[in-house]
Amino acid sequence: MVIETRVLGRKGRPVDNWSVSLPPDLSDGGDGGVTLRALITRLVREEIGAFRERERTRRLVRLLSDREMADAAARGKIDAGGRPTGPDVDENGAIGAALQGFLDGLYLVVLDGVEQRDLERQVFVNSDSRIVFLRLTFLAGA
Repeated sequence: MVIETRVLGRKGRPVDNWSVSLPPDLSDGGDGGVTLRALITRLVREEIGAFRERERTRRLVRLLSDREMADAAARGKIDAGGRPTGPDVDENGAIGAALQGFLDGLYLVVLDGVEQRDLERQVFVNSDSRIVFLRLTFLAGA
């Protein structure tokens, strides 16, 4: 399943698309049905796990090849790691914030081209599914 994030009013994406593998109960062999709440919860947990792994690898000091340094310099930052990890992520708090953000209308979820409006509605995903999180920007004024 491919995950994409977008912000209304901006041409670029704040984060590159990424993929997650589906657990066995959601893969093409199963019925693929899950509530939107459970799907968002799984995606948040998956991202927290990926974040923790990135944090773990950044603790180690790496020797960089000339090519890696040139590539990093072209991107604007050379990073050999060696930093202490920050505080651990509160998984339940992150899940709660993601679900509350959906309920508050801070972002839309579009699954395979169909906007999802109900956290308790069953949705069907497979390995070819595309889910878009569209962050909404509200107008401010007097």
